[in-house]
Amino acid sequence: MEMSLIHSSCRNLQFCCSKFIQFRFEGGGGRSSLISPLFTKVGSFHSLQTTTTSISTETTTSMLRRPATKKISSSLRDQHEISGTTANVVELDPSLPVKKKAIQILPELKGTSIFLVGINNIMKYSLGKLLSDALRYYYFDSDSLVEQAAGGESSAKSFKERDEEGFRNSETEVLKQLSSMGRLVVCAGDGAVQSSTNLAFLRHGISIWVDIPLDLVAREVTENASSEILANLTKLYEEMREGYATADATVSLQTEVASQLGYDNMAAVTVEDMAMEVLREIEKLTRMKKMMEAAGRPF
Repeated sequence: MEMSLIHSSCRNLQFCCSKFIQFRFEGGGGRSSLISPLFTKVGSFHSLQTTTTSISTETTTSMLRRPATKKISSSLRDQHEISGTTANVVELDPSLPVKKKAIQILPELKGTSIFLVGINNIMKYSLGKLLSDALRYYYFDSDSLVEQAAGGESSAKSFKERDEEGFRNSETEVLKQLSSMGRLVVCAGDGAVQSSTNLAFLRHGISIWVDIPLDLVAREVTENASSEILANLTKLYEEMREGYATADATVSLQTEVASQLGYDNMAAVTVEDMAMEVLREIEKLTRMKKMMEAAGRPF
């Protein structure tokens, strides 16, 4: 029964986003005072703290949503002769250490949502989905919610060009509703760090800046990244960096994960490597919060 309520609440979120943006398309006033009645159906979700399986909201940007590839342990390649018998190849799940770590921190996390910020890229989306699976959280992509509600990527682009303020308000309303819920992993778009209001919504959970080298992001668009693509990414990065830096923690693929693991090639870093570092940062933050709460208690 609780599971059906949660699924219903998630559908209501998408329905309400759709109604909000449809209201703007049809020439409504677009004032924030008219937004809240459309979201009354999702209010009860905040009190539901049931562990759930993740929901993946696919986007139209398929080039940036490829799933992570699983590895096979080198010690189990091909077949091995054991006591005169043949052992079949066993594919080890590389996410098992991630899931084990997630189980360890769950009691202290207490259903707190996780917001991933940073330039959109495959690693960020794959990371969000892996974390939601390991934590048994729901997965949402805030950009995807806005796009779906607007009728697709092209409609959302047209909406943004025609009514910039209205589009930004729709991003804010999506973040507002997501921040009021628990047990979510949210890949937050750049709109999440472009206003103090949106940044305040991120404070309802734990925010992590997923910092990926721009040349790796550029290669997701084309194998031979042009100077123009890199220039555009660099410009976007510089515009958003101050907002990204307000996150509770930063997980840098280059300076933290690759260096710590001794990878010469940054492309060798897996989503599982990144997930382990994110979970360690979350563990540090929850421990710090617990210590601060304990220090504040009277003797």
